[in-house]
Amino acid sequence: MTITPALTPATSVAVEGPASDEPSALGGVADWAVGMMETIGAPGAGLAIALENLFPPLPSEIILPLAGFTASQGNFSIAAALFWTTLGSVVGALALYGLGAWLGRDRTRRLVAKVPLVDLEDVDKVEAWFGRHGNKAVFFGRMIPLFRSLISIPAGIERMSLWTFTALTTAGSLIWNTIFIVAGYYLGESWHIVEEYAGVFQKIVIVAVVVAAVWFVTSKVRSARRKRAALDNA
Repeated sequence: MTITPALTPATSVAVEGPASDEPSALGGVADWAVGMMETIGAPGAGLAIALENLFPPLPSEIILPLAGFTASQGNFSIAAALFWTTLGSVVGALALYGLGAWLGRDRTRRLVAKVPLVDLEDVDKVEAWFGRHGNKAVFFGRMIPLFRSLISIPAGIERMSLWTFTALTTAGSLIWNTIFIVAGYYLGESWHIVEEYAGVFQKIVIVAVVVAAVWFVTSKVRSARRKRAALDNA
């Protein structure tokens, strides 16, 4: 899939998808993001990233390189792009942190207890793991597709220090945003190359998640069968 932005005489960015009867979903997201940036400048990039945190299907791997490309055309500075997108990342993460804090530990345990194949022992293990590695999970999680948004919820549930959470989220988001914005800035109209490589990384993460989920379900089913067999033989 190739998307080629072209600079119009009014220094605006037009994003075109591949020629077809069906509109390109990728082109639609890119057009929407560019429209935000052209309308309100760098704060538009920040708003787009804040929404990306709340709605993970909106890909930061498209929005951030486009922000860099738009900055390269003089619509706003690269420093402004970095500031507003990082602020958007933090605002979106804090909203999900608040959701986790609202759910709380007791309510979460009650909800999880109703989920098939999941035991409260599993919740205890996750809580213990987060207690040991929560800081690293929040920091590095901001640089992993899918987990970028989701990691904020357990941080809220476990009531991680708000200052610590904000600092780690800011640092991790700034690194992630800088990589993509600077790449988009220097690649110019070839900004979509960044998205293509990021897409490979995202697919690897998705495959890893699917494999982990299959392993979890399989181990739970086998454990349940062993328990039933033990009861039948008793």
